[in-house]
Amino acid sequence: MATSPFPLFITIGLHLLFFTAFSAATTSSTGIRLGIIRKPSSQPHLSTFREAPAFRNGDSCDTQKIHVTMTLDANYLRGTMAAVLSILQHSTCPENFEFHFLWAHFEPDVSASINSAFPYLNFHVYKFDSNRVRGKISKSIRQALDQPLNYARIYLADIIPADVKRVIYLDSDLVVVDDVAKLWEVDLEGKVLAAPEYCHANFTNYFTELFWSDKSMAKTFDGRQPCYFNTGVMVVDVDKWRQGGYTRKVEEWMSVQKQKRIYHLGSLPPFLLVLAGNIKGVDHRWNQHGLGGDNIEGKCRSLHPGPISLLHWSGKGKPWLRLDSRKPCTVDHLWTPYDLYRPSIHSLEE
Repeated sequence: MATSPFPLFITIGLHLLFFTAFSAATTSSTGIRLGIIRKPSSQPHLSTFREAPAFRNGDSCDTQKIHVTMTLDANYLRGTMAAVLSILQHSTCPENFEFHFLWAHFEPDVSASINSAFPYLNFHVYKFDSNRVRGKISKSIRQALDQPLNYARIYLADIIPADVKRVIYLDSDLVVVDDVAKLWEVDLEGKVLAAPEYCHANFTNYFTELFWSDKSMAKTFDGRQPCYFNTGVMVVDVDKWRQGGYTRKVEEWMSVQKQKRIYHLGSLPPFLLVLAGNIKGVDHRWNQHGLGGDNIEGKCRSLHPGPISLLHWSGKGKPWLRLDSRKPCTVDHLWTPYDLYRPSIHSLEE
């Protein structure tokens, strides 16, 4: 059986205790078997990450592939590594996962790091052409949101192979504490996308006064009951996305944004304009988002009430940066057990 989501009352001490057990490669008390196979790295000077265990969790697994898509960038690689480890560790059938990484620049050290940390990972890397969005990006409230790779999720259907019909898109600043197969199996009910919806949020805040005062634009949501959803965790029917021309629909709103300032965030608002109120909502446990604080200061935040399957450090504050600065938030210690980063000897000497 895969590990179930931890309850909110679990303490940081237990997580650190688990990390010690993980490092020692003991057998999990919940019944997960850790089959650890290691081999020496042929290029140790490239490896700044420890090699992850090869997890063998289920007694019997079919051959169904679960496709996970993430972006790949040197600045977020440490987060990506932690996310991948968390997915494999909590999966009943980790061998069923196939990862599709999108990167804007070929970085040999990044690819080498993935190969050395996950020598048995089934993954592919695809080039995302930044020129597709360079003239379409508008300045937002945080520079990180304006990077071309942040918009790659809009072009998923054009980049990954045509025989891939469904993907789970995940940001790099999260960890999973449940079996992602449960999210993969969600019934989309004919929708192009599934994600947790947050209908209690003030939806009007995601767009400017100019947008709401323009009668033609304000009619965009007529016939829909739009709710905020976070694009860092999505199940996407890429076949339906292709057939419906959703990339073009999102781009059209990005063009409007270039002419009129109708929102302040990066790639999220055009998704909301096209799809809010017309997606399949899934349980909030699949995106405990906002742990990175707001987009301006990134102040510490506490966990939201309820069960948790995925922890997401959306916002300005990233756990690895706050931990390295020795000013971590309490929730950042929940990310630590999945950190494969190994500081170089040179860095330690400094």
